[in-house]
Amino acid sequence: MNIEWKHPREILAHFMARVYRYGMTTTSGGNLSIKDEEGNLWITPAAIDKGDLTPEDIMCITPEGEIIGRHRPSSEYPFHQAIYGQRPDLKAVLHAHPTALVAFSIVRKVPDTRVIPQASAICGEVGYAPYALPGGKLLGEHIAQVFAEGFQCVLLENHGVVCGGSSMLETYHRFETLDFCARLLIQASSLGRTRVLNEEQLQIARTQKTDLPTFQVKKRSNREKELRTELSEMVRRAYDQQLMNSTEGTASVRVEGETFLITPTAKDRRYLNPEDIVRIEKGRREESPLLPSRATLLHQTLYQQHPHIQAIMSAQAPYSTAFAISETEFDTRTIPESYLVLRDIPVLPYGSQYQDPERIAQTISKDCPVILLQNDALLTTGTSLLEAYDRVEVADFTARSLIQALPLGELVAMEEDRLEELRHAFLK
Repeated sequence: MNIEWKHPREILAHFMARVYRYGMTTTSGGNLSIKDEEGNLWITPAAIDKGDLTPEDIMCITPEGEIIGRHRPSSEYPFHQAIYGQRPDLKAVLHAHPTALVAFSIVRKVPDTRVIPQASAICGEVGYAPYALPGGKLLGEHIAQVFAEGFQCVLLENHGVVCGGSSMLETYHRFETLDFCARLLIQASSLGRTRVLNEEQLQIARTQKTDLPTFQVKKRSNREKELRTELSEMVRRAYDQQLMNSTEGTASVRVEGETFLITPTAKDRRYLNPEDIVRIEKGRREESPLLPSRATLLHQTLYQQHPHIQAIMSAQAPYSTAFAISETEFDTRTIPESYLVLRDIPVLPYGSQYQDPERIAQTISKDCPVILLQNDALLTTGTSLLEAYDRVEVADFTARSLIQALPLGELVAMEEDRLEELRHAFLK
C-alpha cells in the first residue's frame, strides 16, 4: 500500500487510527495535518472520537482562511499554521500525547536519541518549546520558533510532542521512533546508568552499505512463495505486538543452502507484503526496487556457518533492548521457561553486526541461540521462523518481568542445582 498516493483526508484518518490503536493518544487528544500543493491545510477535527475518525471528518482550511467541513478544526490549528509558515519544507505535522513523551515533558527533559542508531538518524536532536496556553497564539509562536531552528521533533513543556516531515509517513515514523526511544529510556533508567553512542559509533550504522550485486530471478518455487508470506506475516505480527516498530526490525528465513529471504531496509514494518521481501543468493540480491536490510551480511554469515539455523530475527523489543542500553545483566536464570527457551544471553559490543559478523557467528550456537547487540537490538535464531519469533517474545516478557520486579525487591536467580535439573530434563 502506497499511502502517500491517497487523498489527504484518507491519509489523516489512517494515521490517526495508527496513533490511537498503538496507544499513543486518547479519544480526545492529538491532531494531525497536511499542507497540500495548493496551500490547503487539511487537519483533524476538534471534539471528534479519535478512535473512530473517518475521511469525511477531516477539515480543510484554504489559503484564504475559509474553513470547509462538517466540524470545527482542531483548536491547535494555529500552531500547525505557524510551523508551516516557518518551515515551508514540511508538508505534515503530528501532535499527540504519548505517555512516555509526556513524562519527559513533565520533568522538562528531552529524550537522548543517541541511545540507538535509528532514533538518532530518524529523529535527530529533539527541540524543546516552553509552555503556553494550548490552542493559543503564543504556543504557536514558541513551537514554530523551535522548528525554525531546524528541529524535526519538538517536546512541549508539560504537554506532549510535535513532529514534522516531508510526508505524513515520514512524520509518523519520527513520532513513533521518538516515542519508542522515550519508553526505552524510561525502562532502562530502572536498571541503572544507560549508555549513549558517540558520533563515531553513529556513523557506523549511517555508512553501512545496503546494496549488493544483483541477479535476475528466473523462477520462484512454491516453498519460496510460502516463506515470503510467512515472513511478511510474522513481521507484521511482531509490529502489532510492539516487538518491532515501523522503522526497525529485521527477519530472514533460509530457503535452501545459501539462499535466504530477508526483509528490506526503509520499509514500514506495518505495511510489509510478500513481494517486498528480498531474495539473497551467495552474496547477491535479486533485482528489486527495495534494498535488503543492512544486516544482510550478518545473516549470510550465520547461515553459512550454522546449518541448523533456518531463521533469524533482530528486534528492538522495548524491554529486552532496555538491557542492551544499560549495564545490567539480562539474567534468564530467574524463570525456568526463559532459561530453557533463551539460555544465557551474552552482550556483544555495538557495531559487531556491521564490522565483525564473524564474532557473532562464533558466539551463536545451538546452546546460545540469542544475543543482545549493545545499544541496538535483540537477535534470535531458530530452526524455524516461529521458533526465532517465539524467542523474541519470550525474551521481552522475561525482560519486562525483571524490570517490574525491581521495585519489589532484589532479583533472585535459580540455584545451580535447579538449573542442572532443568538441563537434564529438557536440554538433552
